[in-house]
Amino acid sequence: MINVPRIKGNHNAMLSGKAAAEAAWDALQAGRASDELDTYEAEVRSGAIASDLKPVRNVKPIWSKYGMLASLGLGGLDMWAANLTGVNIFGTLHHGKTDAAATGRASDYKPIDYPKPDGVLSFDRLTNVAFSFTNHEESQPVHLRLTDPSVPIEVNLPTYGEPAQRYCPAGVYEVVRDDDGANPRFQINFQNCVHCKTCDIKDPSQNITWTCPQGGDGPNYPNM
Repeated sequence: MINVPRIKGNHNAMLSGKAAAEAAWDALQAGRASDELDTYEAEVRSGAIASDLKPVRNVKPIWSKYGMLASLGLGGLDMWAANLTGVNIFGTLHHGKTDAAATGRASDYKPIDYPKPDGVLSFDRLTNVAFSFTNHEESQPVHLRLTDPSVPIEVNLPTYGEPAQRYCPAGVYEVVRDDDGANPRFQINFQNCVHCKTCDIKDPSQNITWTCPQGGDGPNYPNM
């Protein structure tokens, strides 16, 4: 839903929610139940969201394949043609692999030494999560499900440095160890989840599945 050149996606996220609500309402009015809301996808692919995203759809693939400078030139040319004529001169370019498959091996990178939050201009993740007013009853079933509970420690940790503990913006996933650094364990703090679904998309082993939490719990964002 992100318009990459504009670095903006909240408007499309809200439009997608509106389209989903309208599709659900139409289904209820027609007495339908337990079927697919086809009109939702049709609206996303042909409505206001599509009008916003189709002209810029090649910018990120060009950037990923050829770098920033090439994307500025070729991407700009493609957007200019699309806005002028309604046709992207490069057609529809593809990334070639999923976000999960694009995850690099830990051995190919040097660890990044991030500065600690100063509490003035930068803050730790849990402080920022508090602003979302997310809430999940601790007694409910965990809505972040592992296909194989052994994968995070036996596969993802040695191969990828267990990226879930880094890409999750809410500190949901942790690798917990004993005081001496031994016996790593994968811990899921599902109460912190802000429903971004990054884990479902990015996990290199595709081992995490996001499901709807019980009772509609989750982030509230009262100040948006």
